[in-house]
Amino acid sequence: MMEKDLSKNQTNMEDDGTLTNRQGHPITNNQNIRTVSNRGPATLENYDFIEKISHFDREKVPERIVHARGAGAHGYFETYGSVGDEPVSKYTRAKVFQEKGKQTPVFVRFSTVVNGLHSPETVRDPRGFAIKFYTEDGNWDLVGNNLKIFFIRDAMKFPDMIHAFRPDPVTNIQDPRRFFDFCANSPESFHMVTFVYSPWGIPANYRMMQGSGVNTYKWVNNEGKAVLVKYHWEPKQGIKNLTVKEAEEIQGKNFSHATQDLYESIERGDYPEWELFVQIMEDGPHPELDFDPLDDTKLWPEDQFPWKPVGRMVLNKNPENFFNEVEQVAFGTGVLVDGLDFSDDKMLQGRTFSYSDTQRYRIGANYLQLPINAAKKRVATNQEGGQLRYFNDKAPGQNPHVNYEPSSMGGLKEAEQVGKEFTPHVEGNLVRESIDRNDNTKQAGETYRQFEDWEKDELINNLVNDLSICPKDIQDKMIALAEQADDEYGRRLREGLSEKAKEMNSMKMEIGEEMRPLGFKNAHKAVQKAVEEGHEADPY
Repeated sequence: MMEKDLSKNQTNMEDDGTLTNRQGHPITNNQNIRTVSNRGPATLENYDFIEKISHFDREKVPERIVHARGAGAHGYFETYGSVGDEPVSKYTRAKVFQEKGKQTPVFVRFSTVVNGLHSPETVRDPRGFAIKFYTEDGNWDLVGNNLKIFFIRDAMKFPDMIHAFRPDPVTNIQDPRRFFDFCANSPESFHMVTFVYSPWGIPANYRMMQGSGVNTYKWVNNEGKAVLVKYHWEPKQGIKNLTVKEAEEIQGKNFSHATQDLYESIERGDYPEWELFVQIMEDGPHPELDFDPLDDTKLWPEDQFPWKPVGRMVLNKNPENFFNEVEQVAFGTGVLVDGLDFSDDKMLQGRTFSYSDTQRYRIGANYLQLPINAAKKRVATNQEGGQLRYFNDKAPGQNPHVNYEPSSMGGLKEAEQVGKEFTPHVEGNLVRESIDRNDNTKQAGETYRQFEDWEKDELINNLVNDLSICPKDIQDKMIALAEQADDEYGRRLREGLSEKAKEMNSMKMEIGEEMRPLGFKNAHKAVQKAVEEGHEADPY
């Protein structure tokens, strides 16, 4: 690359290996979207991010870009009308939470994240946990995962993360080296890696796993005051996870076991149930904490921010048609009702564009007219046309000639706002920077120390098996992160990799050993086993 001559006006320097966007502009920051201060909010003129994420949303046809493999069911949410011992109206005016005993219809979709529509349900992967509430004020989507944190804290990195975790673009086989190449060079992922490589990375089924909104949201009360909030679903069936060996045995018998388990439990009347808890924090940056409450790689400590029950959810009806309901249901993090609001969480703001954009591409501009996605209340818009539009959502008595607002000729009118609008103050320089409280290992160490001994053993074994085939610089980075998190964690990982290296040096690595699902150490042997044990047959 040419040396910079600071005496002359110059544009960004680049060479043949420089990352650019589709317009040919060199990318100087591929880690952070542009925000007001390093905490957000984001701005709409993020061209590089919008080009990147909108192209990412259109990479697959027709299945979802992520969360392709899924199962779902209908049910209801019943509110307690309270938050712990306090009236819920103190914190939010959302009608879905008012009036003890009120039931709101829901549709829930569970899923794996990275792999395709017909992949096994025993893969090492987070699980999606998305709920569509058909409230009296319109739809509310709470889109989350079973684990309560995530790999990254900035939406700019999401397409790269999924690319690294997916199968290799040449071999179409998942490769742990690609996974750890990304994670070792994105140290904020280490807490999530600790969870995913433990038994928590393979839930036993969908009924026996937790759910979380992952991102930080806000609740707004009638006076327009907001608090930060985190959502947690706890299964009444208990929580169960699997080891690699157990998952391999289940996958050998049934690669749709979790879908079947959910369907059959509902059919026999054993309805799955979860209790919804929230954690609440005063709105603001909270400099007294050693983490940023908007950082989705972090947990909010339960002793400081206790879980407070707000309701329960029961699933009591299976879909009548899998495609019409489970495949065509569309969720979006921007789908909020009055009394619920966004925080400045940069991952949440990136998801809010991406999720709905994906559905408009995947299902079409009129995806909200499909019964599974339509609100269970009156809908009246001035929207027109678009692919597969089959009715106009107009109000009774509306002048059909008026499809705009404002109008004095019988068109739609704005609603009257009753609750005081939440108007947060936003100030700061537009920057592309990471959140400044970004300790990447402290909570990972706390999580490790909370694991039971068998969970620690499984975590170390799984990490050693996959990291052993990675280049040494990646191994060293992961060991360093483990050592920062916990002395025992780092020591066991280092010793495990050292022993594994001796074992591998005594025998030649077999072809294909490096290409396998995450955590499955002997998957390559199945290739040769199929050849050796296949029964010969004559042509017919």
